[in-house]
Amino acid sequence: HVQLVESGGGSVQTGGSLRLSCTFSGIHDHIYCMGWFRQAPGKEREGVAAIYTGATGTNYADSVKGRFTISRDNAKNTLYLQMNSLKTEDTAVYYCATDPAKVGFAYWGLGTQVTVS
Repeated sequence: HVQLVESGGGSVQTGGSLRLSCTFSGIHDHIYCMGWFRQAPGKEREGVAAIYTGATGTNYADSVKGRFTISRDNAKNTLYLQMNSLKTEDTAVYYCATDPAKVGFAYWGLGTQVTVS
C-alpha cells in the first residue's frame, strides 16, 4: 500500500524560504521518479521538480530554476523540496507524487498549502 504524506507548508513573506517534506511508504528504492507539483487557485496543476532513480537526475520548471531544490533521502523515506527566494506566484497547494516505472505519476499525497505574501 503506497502512502505519501506532505508536510512543511505554511505562510511566509516574499523572499523567504520553506522546506517541504514528503514521507513515503510502500515504495521500493528503485522507483523511476518522484516529483513535486503545485496547483494555485483557478489554475491547472503544474510540475515543479522531479528526481530520478539514483538521485542523479533532476528536472525543474523554468519558473523555479535556481530557487528550488529537490532531493531524496532513501534512508528516511523522505522527499524534500527546498524553496528559497519565494514569490507571491509560488502560492499554491504543493503535492508530491511518484512514477514507479515510467507509467506516469500514479500515486499522490494530499498536499500542503504554501502561501507567500
